[in-house]
Amino acid sequence: MDRGPSPRLDRDELIEKYRIERDKRIRADGNDQYVQPTGRFAHLLDDPHLERVERAPVDDDVDVAIIGGGFAGLVTGARLRERGVQRIRILEGGGDVGGAWYWNRYPGAMCDTAAMVYLPLLEETGYLPSAKYVPAAEIFAHARRIAETFDLYRDALLATQVTSLDWDEEAARWIVRTDRDDAVRARFVTIGTGPLHRPKLPGIPGIDLFEGHTFHTSRWDYRYTGGDAAGAPMDRLVDRRVGIIGTGATAVQAVPHLARSAGELYVFQRTPSSVDVRANRELGAEDFADLRPGWQREWLLNFATLQTGGFTDEDYVEDGWTDISRRIRDRIIEMVADGAELTPELMTRAYEDCDDDKMGDIRDRIDSIVADPATAEGLKPWYRQLCKRPCFHDEYLQAFNEPGVHLVDTDGRGVTRIDADGAWVGERHYGLDCIIFASGFDVGTAFARRSGFETTGRDGLTLSDAWNDGMVSLHGMHVRG
Repeated sequence: MDRGPSPRLDRDELIEKYRIERDKRIRADGNDQYVQPTGRFAHLLDDPHLERVERAPVDDDVDVAIIGGGFAGLVTGARLRERGVQRIRILEGGGDVGGAWYWNRYPGAMCDTAAMVYLPLLEETGYLPSAKYVPAAEIFAHARRIAETFDLYRDALLATQVTSLDWDEEAARWIVRTDRDDAVRARFVTIGTGPLHRPKLPGIPGIDLFEGHTFHTSRWDYRYTGGDAAGAPMDRLVDRRVGIIGTGATAVQAVPHLARSAGELYVFQRTPSSVDVRANRELGAEDFADLRPGWQREWLLNFATLQTGGFTDEDYVEDGWTDISRRIRDRIIEMVADGAELTPELMTRAYEDCDDDKMGDIRDRIDSIVADPATAEGLKPWYRQLCKRPCFHDEYLQAFNEPGVHLVDTDGRGVTRIDADGAWVGERHYGLDCIIFASGFDVGTAFARRSGFETTGRDGLTLSDAWNDGMVSLHGMHVRG
């Protein structure tokens, strides 16, 4: 099956290839190519994991209101608790804390940043991850562990959507209002809503016409597929024709599970993801034997140092993120040692040289794994690694060797239209029983659309207007006005 590495293109050929592939995929409509879940898809904004229970409105004054119960909000709350701040309110739209890890329960969901640096407050909660990369259920459980350790549930308003945040100049307080008629007055507000919680759909003509079953990956329908978030086989798909639209980080994790379960799986791809080795492994006592107080801060500094081109005696994390950074750093040193002057141009060339090598390795890996040459060619990413969110997985490419799995490479066009029976790509129709939308979340649109509420500060200035030309803040923490 291993056809060996393809001949490497020279620099000019590679740049031209990247340009051609880029021009295929550039869309003038940008974010407008996506639509918000309305009509038959409005339920995608609901919480399928919790039955809403009515409660009396809350009316109170606090020192800090924290909007968002993901890791940003939890760490903020935990650090405030450590410093003796008691009057806190966490407001979270989901039925529990966890943010994206409350919503994401699709098969294969996990973070592909190493758990030792991704999971916050490990030392403070006394928890050690089970593996280098842990599944979503373990991440969600850790979010709950933080809330319990720092007594944050006591002050949390869960299953509660903020509807407005307004500065009251006379009272010198922020007024937070919600869909449960709460009014929380706060001296300070932190917004940790994150960019990955509000699902979006592709604006494909005919998306409303499909008569089969549909769902979004962030609202996975195990009642239809069978199985569960813990990885049980999706036995109800055994005779189903399933199409998944999207090949980003979520699809890369879900496709191997669908490949093992579905009668036929059609993976509709506009742009292939860059999929490098993950090399996950379980962690045991020997991995933790040398940890000493302050170890996680040390790991974080090690990771950040390597990510920014610095030097460490050892790479604690050893993953795809530190690999490219170390390559660039070492290439710069090599060029300077050969007599070149350290200039921005030299640094750019070092980055491009390393990226060319890295992406060549990633494309060679596809040839070494994927049996069908045409499928392998379709899966090759022709762009710089950070053009799209890099992915890391040890089963995604292998899934395309399964007899019932079909890559539908749309050559940058995407799905043309959907009808009652399936999807069209150009003049070819694919009959489907189920369409899964792996189309991601609302990112890059107006703040109020993404968050579900508007923030109005001094002199009536809204955050959407203040950020109309891009987000601007002081150290990522303070927004003027």
